[in-house]
Amino acid sequence: MTGPFAALEAAARWVTAHAAGLDPETHLGSSVAFFLYDVPKVMLLLVGISFAVGVLQTWLEPARVRRLLGGKRTFAGNVLAAGIGIFTPFCSCSAVPLFIGFLKGGVPLGVTFSYLVSAPMVNEVAVALLWGLFGWKVTVVYVGFGVALAIVSGIVIGLLKLEQWVEPFVWEIPAAEAGEAAAALTMGERVKEGWRSSREIFGKVWPYIVGGIGVGAVIHGYVPAEMIVKVAGRDNPFAVPVAVLIGVPLYANVAGVLPVTEALAAKGMPLGTVLAFTMAVTALSLPEMIILRNVLKPKLLGVFAGLLAVGITGVGYLFNALMG
Repeated sequence: MTGPFAALEAAARWVTAHAAGLDPETHLGSSVAFFLYDVPKVMLLLVGISFAVGVLQTWLEPARVRRLLGGKRTFAGNVLAAGIGIFTPFCSCSAVPLFIGFLKGGVPLGVTFSYLVSAPMVNEVAVALLWGLFGWKVTVVYVGFGVALAIVSGIVIGLLKLEQWVEPFVWEIPAAEAGEAAAALTMGERVKEGWRSSREIFGKVWPYIVGGIGVGAVIHGYVPAEMIVKVAGRDNPFAVPVAVLIGVPLYANVAGVLPVTEALAAKGMPLGTVLAFTMAVTALSLPEMIILRNVLKPKLLGVFAGLLAVGITGVGYLFNALMG
């Protein structure tokens, strides 16, 4: 055992063997040790990363984001939007007001979509969980692919000039005033806001993390590796698109799905297939698609979903090739 969490892994195995009286090599003992190790590890990373992002978010309130992106053209605007998306809060319920606010604030359609792809897929919860479950190298690659996918998708939509497929009422809504800039905060106030944001995120997602790790622990201890490899291993050339197709209509909190994918990866499912599934769930969640339908005509929604599905499939295959 090596790495910063080696002592935690040793402690989990000790508790399993001595306090619970279970052999860590048995099915039940392996599941319990997995659970006792993953829960505190992921929680620690979640609190730390969400705190850091919460502090950064004090410099990126929505009005400032709109001003930064307003008037930006293809590529430069897409790169900036995808990068900002990593550090700003997003949920399905905010998709429509964000979309309308960005367009009315002068943000081009393609740049807006780059933000809408990046923000839910590469957020602080996903980064914390990926780091805790798969390590920093996989996290960096995932973030890189996610941002690249957001940039390319937004550029393609911008070049296609699909503004006519936005619902007409969006353009008829009066543009909101930018308002006064937020009062300058002291560093102490920003730190306080970071802790508030961290506590809020932790309070929302910890049940999903515990539940997801519980399911992952059962898979880790009881599901035969041979079955996973046979169904979704490297020998199945269609494993990646099947994983994406399953993830597209599925809605699952990223905090609940990532611990399950960790267990599947440990059983032999290639990382590219696992992460393609994760990307499909987070970037193409059913609630977000339903909500976006309020402002997008079916053709544009179909182009958006299709571009992402193809791009995520390609990322899965590329990741498998790089990791192979």
